[in-house]
Amino acid sequence: MIATILNLIKESIQISLLVAVMMILVDLLNVVTKNKLESFFINARKFKQYVLASLIGTVPGCIGGFTNVSLYIHGLISFGALAGAMVAVSGDEAFVMLAMFPKQAIILFAILFVIGIFSGWLIDIIVKKYKIPTCENCKEMVVHPKEKSFKHYVKEHIWGHIIKKHLWKTALWTFGALAVVEFGLKYLHLEEFTSQYKIVFLFVGALVGLIPESGPHLIFVTLFAQGLIPFSVLLTSSIVQDGHGMLPMLSYSFKDSMKLKAFNFVIGITIGLIFYFIGF
Repeated sequence: MIATILNLIKESIQISLLVAVMMILVDLLNVVTKNKLESFFINARKFKQYVLASLIGTVPGCIGGFTNVSLYIHGLISFGALAGAMVAVSGDEAFVMLAMFPKQAIILFAILFVIGIFSGWLIDIIVKKYKIPTCENCKEMVVHPKEKSFKHYVKEHIWGHIIKKHLWKTALWTFGALAVVEFGLKYLHLEEFTSQYKIVFLFVGALVGLIPESGPHLIFVTLFAQGLIPFSVLLTSSIVQDGHGMLPMLSYSFKDSMKLKAFNFVIGITIGLIFYFIGF
């Protein structure tokens, strides 16, 4: 038990530090370029946001998710672009899939990339049409292009905002999410439950994908590698899950996180069922 808790703490610290680095890099880049990065995303055609965000999301590991969250909370990409990017994110499982079934993995990443682009476009249309509030905290992510003092940057940006307002919450959310997954998998035996009915796998995969952690998805990766579940189930789980990418978003805006997961859950079920009934 003690060893498990220590491992959870260690992993939480590692993830939190990585999140902090990504947030600082994006913030620093925005300050150094005097908002040129922001102007690039804002002035570019909206569709380019979806392509670039989804492309970043397809990068193996959780870096893509962290990067897009940082871009979003800085107001550089739209809610739809972030949601679409999370569709494309495969988390750490990407490395496992490339090792276990490289050809199918590449096909999966390509499909997720395309779905991510058009999902982002569609979600922004829905958000605009129904006036769904998003990025309500984005105004807090301020930059000071006229301030060139390094001391000011460290004090106001890194310490005053990123660390005091975000990093500690990210660390708590990370530890909590990892603990729930660790003990849930150990005592609920989710592997046994998902091994009975293939159509049930699809819905279970979508539900498990709601968990903001990479580990649970490995169940479906392994089952697919062994030929026990169809491609549609793996696709559904991959669309809904986003590895650790959602953890910093949870600490930043719980409301936006729930909206994002709701959209991706519906997309995952819909696309998954289409693939399932056509025989994939």
